[in-house]
Amino acid sequence: MVATNTTRAALPPDAAGPRAGEPGRRGLSPQAQGMAALLVTVAIWAAFALSARALGSSTLKPADAALLRFGVPLVVLLPALWKRRRAIAAVRPGAAAKIVCGAGVPFFLAAMHGGALTSAAFVGSIVPGMVPLFVAALMTARGRGTPRGTQAAGLGLIALGVAALVWRYVVPVDAAVLEGAGTLLVASGLWALYTVGLRDVGLDPVGSIGLLCLPSFAVIGLLVLTGVLPTGLAHAAGTDIALFLVVQGLGVGLCAGLLYAFAIRRLGAERSSVVGSLSPVAVVLLAVPVLGESPTAAVLIGVPLITFGVVLANRRGPAAAVAAAGPRPRFRRRPRPEVPADA
Repeated sequence: MVATNTTRAALPPDAAGPRAGEPGRRGLSPQAQGMAALLVTVAIWAAFALSARALGSSTLKPADAALLRFGVPLVVLLPALWKRRRAIAAVRPGAAAKIVCGAGVPFFLAAMHGGALTSAAFVGSIVPGMVPLFVAALMTARGRGTPRGTQAAGLGLIALGVAALVWRYVVPVDAAVLEGAGTLLVASGLWALYTVGLRDVGLDPVGSIGLLCLPSFAVIGLLVLTGVLPTGLAHAAGTDIALFLVVQGLGVGLCAGLLYAFAIRRLGAERSSVVGSLSPVAVVLLAVPVLGESPTAAVLIGVPLITFGVVLANRRGPAAAVAAAGPRPRFRRRPRPEVPADA
């Protein structure tokens, strides 16, 4: 990629092709590119939700899945990460903590534990579904304004949809499912922290993956070596290792990490989190043939509420769009040249 950019920069301006905004320029707009990347990410997240539920019946332990999740991207991107080592080391500790905690070992273990106690529909609905609410709360705390109008109504419907998923387990109380749902809420809050943190670190997508995976792999490796977390990787079935290597390592760890960071840069943290919560629909549809799960009444009520809330929360009126874009620059009027008195 570096060589291609260098060659292009060395060509004359007319030989490099038409520039943006010139006739003959064909391609997707930055918003369309971000949306396309986000839709692929949503599909990968759906696979993540399915694998979180399937982990309980596999021969792998959560620590094994975490080693694949954070280790595979490091192996694939090692040369590129070495070139970015100074930029990664220069990230402020506070911003780095948002990345490492928000999508690293705490998030991963919370999502896996919650998935083992609930269902794929819960993982695919609660984790990405509640992210817009947590992101909106973080933005409000940072003085970025509060959601209003259709966006506020959409966020309310998302919360109502998540509540609809868990209401049947409150009376009578199902402690295991409620524990799993609470753990998934923690995972969702951590992912919101990661979403906001991506805008603060100032790294490209590859650098962001390195910042996440390097300390996360070191932490999970230390926990495994010291016996804090059990491992079954040495005796695991080859099919399970291959499945989680593809879904967690290449899919979630590499592809989704690159695409989601790219989408954040194109669409912003709030819009990316809202569109990304469309994954519950994909999870519910895939869980039926893949895992044999039958949608319950709570799922059939909660998922449409979340989906409709996503649509509303993603709509912005003209005033909101202007506010999101920021104030218009003010141009000073050029002073008139002084004319000599004898002219």
